Amino acid sequence: MDLGLQDKVYVVTGATRGLGLATARELAADGARVLVTGRGAAAVDAAVAELAALGDGPDAVHGLVADNADPGTAERLVAAAVERFGRLDGILISVGGPQAGPVATAPEEAWRDAFESVFLGALRIARAAAAALGEGGVIGFVLSGSVRQPIPGLGISNGLRPGLAMAAKSLADELGPRGIRVVGLLPARIDTDRVRELDALGGDAEASRAHHSAAIPLGRYGTPEEFGKVAAFLLSPAASYLTGVMVPVDGGALRGL
Repeated sequence: MDLGLQDKVYVVTGATRGLGLATARELAADGARVLVTGRGAAAVDAAVAELAALGDGPDAVHGLVADNADPGTAERLVAAAVERFGRLDGILISVGGPQAGPVATAPEEAWRDAFESVFLGALRIARAAAAALGEGGVIGFVLSGSVRQPIPGLGISNGLRPGLAMAAKSLADELGPRGIRVVGLLPARIDTDRVRELDALGGDAEASRAHHSAAIPLGRYGTPEEFGKVAAFLLSPAASYLTGVMVPVDGGALRGL
């Protein structure tokens, strides 16, 4: 199936590794123009080089060093995409996971930092993108299965992700009359550096992985590529009648409907 991505322009934040990079790979491979961001220049340059080799060459990819928590990032991203590629068709807002730990002991500073990057930073970027997008545009949020059920040991994520999901649902209502879609993705145990770090927190990463895999109906962790394909579809014109949805990418781990 042709997803209709050829020459479309997307911004993918946090795209130097993990889920953001996996999505950028799928977009670039299908002919989209992609602006990717990350917090380190070397990592951004490496991602740009990889994506240029997958897609239509260096002219189809641009990198920008940016931190989602910086209040100036949102306008910079949108302006850079329009200046480089002449338009903006969509954005995937992917941020790193907040500090692990229970609600009872997570320091207030960790909550503030996570709110700035995971919640407020994401909303700033979404609002800036909404102002630049036209009919057919799309805003995607990489959230977490913690939107629907708490994840043990991730108190801050459990607190912030559901609120951001509801803000995304509200934004879908607000932007729908303009023909702009808003979608969310709810990954669970995807085999990324972040999840490996979480598995290692208890001291036995292999045992943690086996424990979590046993709770997944498909019996295994997902791959970044599997996530990226779902994200690319949701961002594409092929998903033109999907908005306000939160799509689990979790191998069946979420038990509710």
